[in-house]
Amino acid sequence: DLKNVSKNGSDFKEVPLGTYEVKIEKLELVESKNGKPMVSCWMRILEGEYKNSIIFMNQVVNSSFGLHIANDFLRSLESDIEVDFENFTQYHNMILDIHEAIDGTFEYAVEYGENNKGYSTFKITDVFEAE
Repeated sequence: DLKNVSKNGSDFKEVPLGTYEVKIEKLELVESKNGKPMVSCWMRILEGEYKNSIIFMNQVVNSSFGLHIANDFLRSLESDIEVDFENFTQYHNMILDIHEAIDGTFEYAVEYGENNKGYSTFKITDVFEAE
């Protein structure tokens, strides 16, 4: 993948705000550039002009507000796994379990927007069984 990105980097088209049908390609707890815990989600667009492009959701979860946003998003994936936070080890494992539960099972309509402060927003508006 890295070789393809390097070779085709100039072909990258930024995905405009809008609603897209996506599959969740990656969902994990990672470390931000600043060393803070962050939920990272890669959503691959399945149809239309931006087919195969990826929308990246990165939500830092070192505050109650950040955890609230991430938890709402994780619940909206309808994995049937209870979303809660006890500690980062538990949270990491829960996120991996959610990804395992939805991978190849569900696809989503995601509303990719922006709030009044210029931050990206991600709202699951529909859940579909994967074909």
